[in-house]
Amino acid sequence: MAELAVVVVSWNVRDLLAACLRSLFADLARWGGTAAVWVVDNASTDGTPEMVARDFPQVRLIASLENLGFAAGNNLALKSVLRETEHETRNTRYVWLLNPDTEVLSGATAALVEALEAYPRTGVAGAKLLYPDGSLQHSAFRFPGLVQLAFDLFPLPARLYGTSLNGRYPQRLYESPPPFPVDHPLGAAMMVRAETIRVVGLMDEGYRMYCEEIDWCWRMRRAGWRALCVPAARVIHHAGRSTEQVPIPSFVNLWTSRARLYWKHHGPVRRSLARALVRLGMRRRMWGASQEWQRAYEAVLEAWEWVSG
Repeated sequence: MAELAVVVVSWNVRDLLAACLRSLFADLARWGGTAAVWVVDNASTDGTPEMVARDFPQVRLIASLENLGFAAGNNLALKSVLRETEHETRNTRYVWLLNPDTEVLSGATAALVEALEAYPRTGVAGAKLLYPDGSLQHSAFRFPGLVQLAFDLFPLPARLYGTSLNGRYPQRLYESPPPFPVDHPLGAAMMVRAETIRVVGLMDEGYRMYCEEIDWCWRMRRAGWRALCVPAARVIHHAGRSTEQVPIPSFVNLWTSRARLYWKHHGPVRRSLARALVRLGMRRRMWGASQEWQRAYEAVLEAWEWVSG
């Protein structure tokens, strides 16, 4: 049976992380395979490292003294995972990246592993995400272009937000068991083939937070790997519980990361149009905003200045 590594990067969500790990270990036991679980703590101040060391001694804990962000935090563990495989101390075939605000439901691990086993050219498989009330959270998306950018910047008809125009896949695809092809899954619960990581490389640490999984999947696609969403793998996602603690820095991180994404993956014409949309959208938001938010919008505009170059 395939060996698995699970990586969870956490920041100041101790109780959610504890629930995540309890659900994860229960499902790993149901799966029955060999797994190593890594937790990278990004300098939490809520007692997270102490809780993990006390309650989950089987976890490989990396307690960083600084907040590395999502990409660098994951890469810290991924380097160790790949090194162990290279030195033949483990033979990790798949790596499951989980957010600390997730809860793994019964059979999710097995469903993701089985999908990767069944489709050898699949580099990444994402879970079906659910909100805590059991309703569907869109778990996979098309690669973002100009129209999706407009949805995030301007008020458009509400009935269109859940459609393909906004990068969504039809809800009916989530309601049947077979995996379906996607451009990229949401990074909250995605399993990646270790071979793919060795070919494509680690996450781009130029993204401190947000968009790093989109960039990764785009690079996988260009290297010949595909992505799947696996509806049989169900995971509850308490979305945004870390980032909501710092809303303004999170907003700036999001739009700065989007600037990097569009610069890397679109040509000069689309980059110029994207920058123009962001200029209009951010200046529109400045009207009547507090000084703190005005500074945030100005930081976003500054980040997008170089995108069309």
